[in-house]
Amino acid sequence: MKRFLVFVLTFLVIGLAKSQSAEIGICAGTSFYMGDLNPKGVFKGARFAGGLLFRYNINPRFAFKATALFGSLYADDAKTGTIERNLNFRSNLSELSAQMEINFLKLYNEPGKNFISPYLFAGIALFSFNPQAELNGKWYDLQALGTEGQGLNKTDAEGNTYDQKRYSLTNVAIPFGIGLRVNFLKYYSIGIEWGFRYTFTDYLDDVGGYYPDRQLLIEYRSQLIADLADRTTAQKKDSNGKPITDAEGNPVIDFHKAGTARKTSDANDWYSFLTLNFTFKITDVSKGCASPLRSKTALKHLKRK
Repeated sequence: MKRFLVFVLTFLVIGLAKSQSAEIGICAGTSFYMGDLNPKGVFKGARFAGGLLFRYNINPRFAFKATALFGSLYADDAKTGTIERNLNFRSNLSELSAQMEINFLKLYNEPGKNFISPYLFAGIALFSFNPQAELNGKWYDLQALGTEGQGLNKTDAEGNTYDQKRYSLTNVAIPFGIGLRVNFLKYYSIGIEWGFRYTFTDYLDDVGGYYPDRQLLIEYRSQLIADLADRTTAQKKDSNGKPITDAEGNPVIDFHKAGTARKTSDANDWYSFLTLNFTFKITDVSKGCASPLRSKTALKHLKRK
């Protein structure tokens, strides 16, 4: 992560120092997630997102962009039809990315030349997340709890071994997408951008494997963790299909057998940003180029030369 930050900051400094085509700006929009708890719902559970961006226009066709984006992810089985499993999660999301943009048309900030173009982009990103789940009105950080038996280092009666490590809360993603950019008033640009992120983790939602042995979790962790791991609402039934209740008339829950799939598929999770972007151009005063940021002192210095 430190090397990535050094790379982005270095490119920023070089761009600001040498380029007449550097831009800085802000963006705002939404973020959403697709994975085991939301396999098909585009924009389902979308939340507010925003951030900062730096763009270095290499030429009218190509640009380098660095972004810092912040959003949140959310999904709930009860809202996507998987009520029996009954899992839910939310997570804050922070992302740093480096991307290349390719304009379909040559794009200029000069009167009489083309000022609008759609573009494609792709790059690499580093992101952090922290899935939480709600139980009885309280939210719990899930990664440290090991809801799929991570770090338990035990073997259950069925021969299932729980020796996997806890997943990392920092990971790499591949951002790619499409946008539309419009330059106006010589120094300004506005655009809309939709990008997906392919991640290398299946645990944005804390769901990526199999149900652990419930009794092992209770014995070596806690009742709370066992309840967060398996939140099924299915009721046990007798041989005649009649629901079973305990001595007090409460339903007896039919918890999942250890080793059965907790996930929906083997695919890694995705997340996405849809943002509206506004930037303004930074120019190199030493080369005599006007800029909204240009100070009176710099102008006087330039005239003396």
